[in-house]
This record gives sequence, structure tokens and C-alpha cells, in this order.
Amino acid sequence: MTELSFSADDFATWVIDWQQQQGRHDLPWQQDVSPYKVLVSELMLQQTQVSTVIPYFERWMTAFPDISQLAQASQEQVMGLWQGLGYYARARNLHKAAIAITERGRFPDDLVSLQQIPGIGRYTAGAIMSFAYDSYGPIVDGNVRRLFCRLFALEGSPGQSALEKQLWQLAEQLTPQHHNRRFAQALLDLGATVCKARQPGCQDCPLQTVCLAHQQDRVAELPTPKVKKAKPTREGHFLWVHQQQQLLLEQRPDRGIWSSLLALPEVEADDPRLAQAKLLGQFSHQFSHYQLNASIWSPPQQVEESTCQSWYNRQQLTEVGLPAPIRKWIEQQLKHSALD
Repeated sequence: MTELSFSADDFATWVIDWQQQQGRHDLPWQQDVSPYKVLVSELMLQQTQVSTVIPYFERWMTAFPDISQLAQASQEQVMGLWQGLGYYARARNLHKAAIAITERGRFPDDLVSLQQIPGIGRYTAGAIMSFAYDSYGPIVDGNVRRLFCRLFALEGSPGQSALEKQLWQLAEQLTPQHHNRRFAQALLDLGATVCKARQPGCQDCPLQTVCLAHQQDRVAELPTPKVKKAKPTREGHFLWVHQQQQLLLEQRPDRGIWSSLLALPEVEADDPRLAQAKLLGQFSHQFSHYQLNASIWSPPQQVEESTCQSWYNRQQLTEVGLPAPIRKWIEQQLKHSALD
């Protein structure tokens, strides 16, 4: 247990008072708060900026205004609405969570029950408790991690088990029993708007006088940065096959990159069809762990379609879920009437 130089009550008062005056109050998921809205927004916000999420959230709530309608939706509908937001496992997790909660008959309202739902981890459970129920719900995300690492001068790279354990212990110590919605929002707002990764606004921080990193002039070096490794590259080969103004797409496996999305059919580098195929073009795409160097080929003869492949016309291509780089490539081709 980390020894505090101030009381948990004082800490809660400082950050809540700041949030009331300086925090964010007009985000769409803060209006008419519900557990479902919190679940959707929190999964969308994982590794994605607020400004990017807002239009996706608003479209999502229009299409699936409650959790039962999301549970009844097809995977194709879900992935289609998520397209462009990236990290597609979040969409699958959200769909699975909706199905599980609907089958239970009610939305869980305690930390243990929430974490039994597929796709809801420790952070999301705490966020739902805090924001939806205004109850005790410790949270640690990237913003809170950065704030606590500086406030308490904690060393260690994000993700290291010892540091994560320490961060969660602090969150449990500091989270109050009351005004939890405001408190949790204060932590996120401080990390996102003041205690930023670059050019933090220490002069505007309500915790400046008790911040160990500020006292030790170590704000710039905390949290300890991850050691960056050179990203490997992987070659990918995709087929451009069309007939009667329709394009052949295949559904990706439920594991791996672009899982469960539709994409151009992918083949191995030694596929015999590539020997006589025409190279239409190439693109590169950065994933978190490697770079994909993709080549698009037009085979000389008709491709025999498999059970996971189907034909799509121009209108359908605008409605289905496609990986962003694949969609960009298709749209560029359609400008030149590639399906005619």
C-alpha cells in the first residue's frame, strides 16, 4: 500500500472541485447517462481520441438505441457501423456483451457481476459503476496511469505487472464512496487536458503542490516510456475480382487482423494464380506490432468463390464493414469505374 502525503478525502475534493469548474461536461455520453451508453462509449474510447469517437457514438446510438437492439443485430451490421474506428475486437466484444446482458435480463450493477460479462474488464467495470451508477468504481486507463505515475513518481513501463498492481491499489485507495461520477470524470479530464503526455499544463493542475514529479523536475520522464522495438514487415497479397458490376469480397476469420470484417480475398505468395496475375497496385498499413505491405492483383481467369466469399455491388460496398485501407483502395478504384 502506497503511503500518501495527503488524505484520500482531500484528493477527491481537489479533483472534483477542479472538474466542476474546468472539466468536460458536454460529451454525448454524459447526457441522459445509462449503463449501456457508458459501455458503448468506454469501448469506443479505448485507444481512440474523444473527437474521433463522438460521431461514431452518435451514429451507433441512432442505429442501436438500447442494448436489446444491439444484441439482436447481425455481426455484419455491427462491424459495418464500426468500420473506420479500428481495433475491431472492441466491436465484437461490445456485441458479445450486449447478447450476454440481454440473456441475463438486466444490466449488472456491481463490479464482480460486470466483470463476468464478455468484453468487460476491470477498467470498464469501474467506469460503468462510476459513470452509470455514481458508485464506487476504481479506474485505471492511460490517462489515470500517466497522472498517478507523475503524482507519486512511479517508475516502470506501462503494462509491467508490478506497476499495474501499484496503480490499481492507488485507485482503490483514492476512489471515494460518494460523487463517483464526478470523481472518475475528473481523473480522465485531468489526464486528457492537463497532465498530457506532451506539454503538460502543470500550471493549471490542482495537484501541482503535491505532485512528486513536479517537485523533482521529472514530469517529462514519467511515466517511464516503453522501449520501442523495430516493427517487422509482412507481405500480403489480395485479389481484385469483379463481374457484372460486382466485386468479390470474403469475410475474414474471427481471429487475426481485420477479424470478422469483409475484405478483398487474400492468398498466399505462392498461389499459382499470382504467376499470371496483373499487379494493380500496392499500399502499406501500420498495425500495432508490424507493417503490412499489401499487393493487389487482378487474376487472368475467373476465381472460384468459396463459402466465405460473396459478390457486392457499388451500393452494398458503401454499407458493409471493410478495413479502412481496403475501403480506401476500393474507393480509389471505383473512381475509375473499375467495376464497369
